[in-house]
Amino acid sequence: MIRYSGRLALQQRVLPNYRAPFFDLLALACNGGMSLFTGLPRPVEGITTTQTLNIARYQVGNNIHLFGGSFYLCYQQGLMDWLKAWNPDALIMEANPRYLSTPSAVKWMHKQNKPVIAWGLGAGSGGLLWKRFVGQFDVLIAYSQRGAEEYAALGFPRQKIFVAHNSVAMPPSTPLPARPSTFNIQPNILFVGRLQARKRIDFLLRACAQMESQPRLVIIGDGPEREMLEILAKEIYPRAEFIGAKHGAELKSYFAEADLFVLPGTGGLAVQEAMSYGLPVIVAQGDGTQDDLVRKENGWQIPPDDFDALVTTMKDALSDVARLRKMGAESYRIVKEEINIEKMVEIFATALNSLTRK
Repeated sequence: MIRYSGRLALQQRVLPNYRAPFFDLLALACNGGMSLFTGLPRPVEGITTTQTLNIARYQVGNNIHLFGGSFYLCYQQGLMDWLKAWNPDALIMEANPRYLSTPSAVKWMHKQNKPVIAWGLGAGSGGLLWKRFVGQFDVLIAYSQRGAEEYAALGFPRQKIFVAHNSVAMPPSTPLPARPSTFNIQPNILFVGRLQARKRIDFLLRACAQMESQPRLVIIGDGPEREMLEILAKEIYPRAEFIGAKHGAELKSYFAEADLFVLPGTGGLAVQEAMSYGLPVIVAQGDGTQDDLVRKENGWQIPPDDFDALVTTMKDALSDVARLRKMGAESYRIVKEEINIEKMVEIFATALNSLTRK
C-alpha cells in the first residue's frame, strides 16, 4: 500500500454509508491519521448515512442548507473549529462551489503553508466561476477521465490533476463465478438499487415485455416507486420478481444466478458489485463515472431516457451467450485489477505525496 506520511483532514458534505470503507482504508494509509468532517443531508434527499468509522476519526458538523434546486447552497457550521483543532498537514475538500465554507478553509490552510486538494466529479461546462473556484487548490482529484478533462479545459495544470476512479467496492476476493454456456431455461436479468423514478425501472419492465425470450427479471431494492412499479408489472410483465431491499451477503446468490445486470436510469452504486460477480452490464450514460468502468468489452452505455435504445441493446446482449460470458469475465478483471477502493486509495496517497515532494 502506498502511504502518506502526514496528518490528513478530509471534508465532505455528508457521509453516505457506501463511502465508509473507503475513508477507513484511506485513514489506514495515513501515518499521521485522518479526520473526516461532514454534516447531515436534507431529509428529502433519501441518502443513507452512517456515523460508524473503524479507523478514521469522525466529526459531525451542522449543515445549514440554503435554497434548493439549481440555487442550492450549503454552509458547514463547525468546519473551521474542527480544522484548527485537528491541524492537518493536508486537507482534501469536495470540489463544489456551492459549499460556502470552502474558501475560509482553503485560506486558513494556505496561511499555514499547507496544501489543499479538491476532489470531485468535474466542472461540467465550466465557466469563469468554476475557473476561479478550482484555481484556489493545489491539486485536483477527479472521479473520472471525463472530469479530469473538464478541469484541464479550465486551464488547471494537467500534471496536477489525478484520476481516482469512483469506487465503492473492494477487489473481489473470490474467483470468477462459473456460469453455463447456455441460459438456464431463460435469461436472468438483475436490477439492484433504490426504486425511484430516475432509475427508469418502468422502462426495464416494458423492455422485458418485448423480449422474445421472456427473461426472468429480478428487481432488488425499495423506494418511493415500488408500489407503482408493482402495479405496472402486473399489467405488462407479471414475471417480474420484486425482492425488496437486500444488502451485503444477502445479495450474493442473486448476483451469482444472474446473466446480465441492467441499470436503465442514472445513478446506481451496484454496478461495480455486479461486475465483481462477473456480470456484463447495461447502464445509462451519466456524469462520466461510468465511462471508465463500462466499456465495449464488458457492457453497453445507452442514452438516458431512450427506451428504444434499451430494448435494442438488451436484445443484442441476450443474442450471444458466449459473448456475454466473455464480457462478464472482463467486468471481473476490471474491478479486480483497475477500479476498486484499493486503487482509489493509492491515487489519493500518490496525489498527497506529490505535494510533499515540492
